[in-house]
Amino acid sequence: MTAAKGAPKAAGHAGAPLVRGWEVVVGLESHTQLSTASKIFSGAATAFGAAPNTQACAVDLALPGTLPVLNRGAVERAIRFGLAVGAKVAPQSIFARKNYFYPDLPKGYQISQYEIPVVQGGAVVFLLDGEKKTVRLTRAHLEEDAGKSLHEDYHGMSGIDLNRAGTPLLEIVSEPDMRSSAEAVEYAKALHTLVVWLGICDGNMQEGSFRCDANVSVRRPGAPFGTRREIKNLNSFRFLQQAIDFEVRWQIERLEDGLTVEQATVLFDPDTGETRAMRTKEDAHDYRYFPDPDLPPLVIAPDWVERIRAGLPELPGAMAERFQRDDGLPAYDAAMMTQSLAFARFYEAARAASGQPKLVANWLMGEVSKRLNAEGKTIEQCPVGAAPLAALIRRVADGTLSNNGARQVFDALWAGAVAHAGLAAEGGEALALATAEVDRQIDKLGVKQMSDTGALEAIVDQVIAANEKSVQEFRAGKDKAFNALVGQVMKASQGKANPARAGELLRKRLGAG
Repeated sequence: MTAAKGAPKAAGHAGAPLVRGWEVVVGLESHTQLSTASKIFSGAATAFGAAPNTQACAVDLALPGTLPVLNRGAVERAIRFGLAVGAKVAPQSIFARKNYFYPDLPKGYQISQYEIPVVQGGAVVFLLDGEKKTVRLTRAHLEEDAGKSLHEDYHGMSGIDLNRAGTPLLEIVSEPDMRSSAEAVEYAKALHTLVVWLGICDGNMQEGSFRCDANVSVRRPGAPFGTRREIKNLNSFRFLQQAIDFEVRWQIERLEDGLTVEQATVLFDPDTGETRAMRTKEDAHDYRYFPDPDLPPLVIAPDWVERIRAGLPELPGAMAERFQRDDGLPAYDAAMMTQSLAFARFYEAARAASGQPKLVANWLMGEVSKRLNAEGKTIEQCPVGAAPLAALIRRVADGTLSNNGARQVFDALWAGAVAHAGLAAEGGEALALATAEVDRQIDKLGVKQMSDTGALEAIVDQVIAANEKSVQEFRAGKDKAFNALVGQVMKASQGKANPARAGELLRKRLGAG
């Protein structure tokens, strides 16, 4: 879903959807918390959930005499990202001080990168309604997070928790290439998949590990960009879409009423579904950026970049292409199989064990995903592992189970009727144990499909004799009559007949096969 090659020179928007004759323009700034154990400029821990102010050391608190020291692991993660999106990794970049005054910013400035970021350019590629979309990246730069102001538990006061102060972030800035909230959400999902896939971020949006700011404006087609408003700190894909949709409506209504849109920073209220202005939007000069005198330039040697490149995993886009090429999956299926690295590994294990790539993809996109979503589980928490799913699919493929019977067995597996003893084993042993368990469930539930020719022939003969009208209609050329006869065979066999085999025998008996 992401490109590992250079970004295109331009992004076309012919046929972009319009809202009441207006074109929507969206760019995203995505704040990705890097998965280091310690902060970007200090040795304090980054673990989530600690008691307030217990993970803020002297450097984080900006006590006199303290100096920042750059975390090498944060730089390595930035390089991994840059290589994955086909960006330029700057051989030398600069840290700057971004000056603003908030209670949760102890130093009175944030250490960030401005003129020369570590990652420059690149692109993210994804599918939207089956169409390939490309969003160019402007940059990705390293910076420290601020602390957090706490208002809920204090009457007339605010508390300050500095545990997050100094947490390493990679801020990924896109070009304004998106033309709808749906496109922005799919881009954000693809970006989220990539940073988790690379192991540079845990992706936990509830804990603030991945959050987006959306820059939104509207214009008449062909006109210059309109005035943008920035929606801050959106920590769910649903909120991202709702916030952009509301902001678009608000801006259009204002412009159509003859008013203007002023550049501003706004917040989204999930309870009301509305955005509200927080402050007039600052421009870069308002932050008085200047190089941080306590940090030398960041120099990245070419051999360091190449060592990191050699350790990159197969990227989701390349893996999806392989699934299309080698497994014959459609583009949509391949994209779904690479929605996360864990999902892709599950698919590969089940496909290898069953030899049925399309059936595995169908089950993962269908019954498995439906159950996982309903119970709020991830693929890593799936009660039915890759080996039992593969064993079940093999029984569908060899005609032992109908689709309905397979769902009944799957229900039993999911509900815990099976201990899944085979899940602790590996390879062929796991498949053998899972197959024995699936077969036991088939016998227990009595859902084995009837494929015996003799037994089926007897049922087919009975159905033909009892449904003379349908037989005559079929012979007169009415296909629906044949489907009705097949249905009668399925009914007479209590759903256990193999539909394909039943159809073959019916056609043969009726002289049409």
